Amino acid sequence: MRSLVSLVYGSLATLLWVSVYFDLASAASIPRYPDLEARTRADLDSNTVRRELGSRLSRGTVIFGPNDERFAAATARWNMFAPPQIRVVIQPGEESDVSKIVKYCNDNSIDFLALNRGHGNSQSLGSFNGVQISMVSLTNITIQPNRQSAWFGGGVYGGLVTKYLWERGFVTTTGSCDCVGLLGAGLGGGHGRHEGLHGMVSDNIRQLNIVLGDGRAIRVSPTSNSDLLWAMKGAGHNFGIVTSFELNIFPRGPDTWHYHNYIWAGDQLEPVFTALNNFHKNGSTPVDMTTNFGSFFLNTSVSTTDPILSWTFAYRGSAQKAEALLTEFNAIPAVYDEQGDVPYTLISKAQATSEDDFICMHGNKRITTTAGLQVYNITAERLIYEGFKARAISNPALAAGCGILHEGYSTAGVTAKNPADSAYPFRSDHHLMLFNGVVPPGDAVLEAQAWEWANEVRDMWNAGQPGRTANNYVNYANGFEDLETIYGREPWRLERLRALKQKYDPQNKFRFYNPIVEPREGKGKGKGKGKGKARRRSFQG
Repeated sequence: MRSLVSLVYGSLATLLWVSVYFDLASAASIPRYPDLEARTRADLDSNTVRRELGSRLSRGTVIFGPNDERFAAATARWNMFAPPQIRVVIQPGEESDVSKIVKYCNDNSIDFLALNRGHGNSQSLGSFNGVQISMVSLTNITIQPNRQSAWFGGGVYGGLVTKYLWERGFVTTTGSCDCVGLLGAGLGGGHGRHEGLHGMVSDNIRQLNIVLGDGRAIRVSPTSNSDLLWAMKGAGHNFGIVTSFELNIFPRGPDTWHYHNYIWAGDQLEPVFTALNNFHKNGSTPVDMTTNFGSFFLNTSVSTTDPILSWTFAYRGSAQKAEALLTEFNAIPAVYDEQGDVPYTLISKAQATSEDDFICMHGNKRITTTAGLQVYNITAERLIYEGFKARAISNPALAAGCGILHEGYSTAGVTAKNPADSAYPFRSDHHLMLFNGVVPPGDAVLEAQAWEWANEVRDMWNAGQPGRTANNYVNYANGFEDLETIYGREPWRLERLRALKQKYDPQNKFRFYNPIVEPREGKGKGKGKGKGKARRRSFQG
């Protein structure tokens, strides 16, 4: 029987590129512009940047533009709905280069955007036009002598970190997809397989080296710029470029993890979600039953009209202990059932979230909405499923590109933290939800239909938990949501973030990813204004 990964997801995509060094002479500088918010000059190109900036940077740095064969890979994104307009790519060879690049951009009225792995989802990215600072070369990892933490370069990502640490007897908190940058997840919180034991990525940040919007390089720690440390743990993309950071690490634990993957037909939806609610017990999931991910999507090898329920569980430890917790799921008749034991470095492959799995594939135009839940509302899930089924019959082109994702975690390590100690606002959310609709570029009709469906699903999720607010995990937010639903509804949270913004980034240089301060003159509003406004109705049961 084919593995779940091949049955469900199909082919893979991996992006690779190489670096070369240069040594170029400097030339005359361009006059400074007084505008507080840079407007990238019309004559910007890679030759100009190499000529003016190249000799100031390390020899490992590369600078290139759209005509370079590396450009497509360097600017590829997971979501092409509202891609930034990249004129020039600069890949700093050393951490100290980042400050020089930012100062150069400021001196020459050039917007800049730091990129790690290209998974930013917000429509506000579509307002960017300028220089991309690609952190891909800054991937150094140094385990500290106390063996309780490590320093990481600003360009590290989940799969790289997991493999490096595991081979040396350690683990740390990462996102659940190997392809996502560790900071891309961590600056917005960072949910993953170890959060039941250790909390989110942001909870384990000890200190960071940051380049501010004016080009100054500072240390952020409990004893240096300590007020900013609070903001970096949940809203950090608003404040600076992290060039390196220190993160807690932990002994790696059991040599093997157990996984169990199921595919159920739609008529098993009620038993499946009943079992899920019993399993999670509203936030008291055993810490070693780390993660489960489930999706509604079409698998034509099963049915051309009825979406399947595909679910995968990961347990930190033995099959015997894991299966004792999965008894209720094993009693539900499945279309497909697969289980096994692997080292932690391969659990992402078993759950189809490794670097070369479909979920990590770049280059698709995705229509997304999200919600944060405590428990699953079975009535709402049935309505969402039936809406999918109806579209599979009436609009197969739309349904073929859709996946409706449910993420469940062991959350003890998250809820144990004091909510006031960091900018991350939603510690009582136990499930992360994502509508992910892939549409062909240029098909405006299908895109509009996808937005209608995406908002319908989001509204059903939120209506299924009456009495709770609509919450949007910042790393999944599409940028059309109200800021309070992203950064927290307690008034003091946004007030504190905006005060820190005024202190550390008064010129609003970091305004291209779910900004806490709106750009002036409507800049950065993006396309499709109003697509994210929620409509609430309640489902009981």
